[in-house]
Amino acid sequence: MKIIGLLGGMSWESTAVYYQMLNRMARERLGGLHSVKCLLWSFDFAEIEAAQAAGDWGKATDMMVEAARNLERGGAQCLVICTNTMHKMAGEVQAAVSIPLIHIADATAPAILEAGCKAPLLLATAYTMEQDFYKGHLKAAHGVEVRVPGPDDREEIHRIIYEELCRGEIWADSKATFLEVVAKEAAAGADGVIFGCTEIGLLASAEDFAIPAFDTTELHAKAALDFALGAQASQG
Repeated sequence: MKIIGLLGGMSWESTAVYYQMLNRMARERLGGLHSVKCLLWSFDFAEIEAAQAAGDWGKATDMMVEAARNLERGGAQCLVICTNTMHKMAGEVQAAVSIPLIHIADATAPAILEAGCKAPLLLATAYTMEQDFYKGHLKAAHGVEVRVPGPDDREEIHRIIYEELCRGEIWADSKATFLEVVAKEAAAGADGVIFGCTEIGLLASAEDFAIPAFDTTELHAKAALDFALGAQASQG
């Protein structure tokens, strides 16, 4: 089993889910007392969020690159960025290390394509919904062209993520907001929904929607474990 390097803490709420999923999946595949081999670099998210809010992506990139190099020096054999938004600097992180970076969009796209979705709705932070680093990667690498909600809905989704989910606050009213946004966009032609923030799975699940839903946290963890187990990936 290869050692997975986790760039986490953004937020730690979803990083804890990654850790649980990876270990549960390893046990399910290998049986007994097996668990995943991993190293975790956990940021102080307040420092990352401050750089994001200030638009200082250069500082955020420097922090990510330093952490990635530390994980590689520590023995990690692949990297997993435990957040969709910070894949904005995925290229710079990959260029800074010699081990592979498992991109969250690459882990998610096959499920979208297998489901036959042509116009999936992307729910995420405003950075991920409005900038091109994620949407553009899905389109260029996989031919997946996503939709995003309107401006007011994007603003409210972003607020719920940062002010509630990243703080471990789960509210029924906020879940209702997500369901309403998806229902509205589905009526307008969306044929799937991407949980494009790793905290969204804390609030809702695929069973909550009438259209296919893609939990990027779960799909990313599965891809990481597939890589770590290699030939063992089909066991169990």
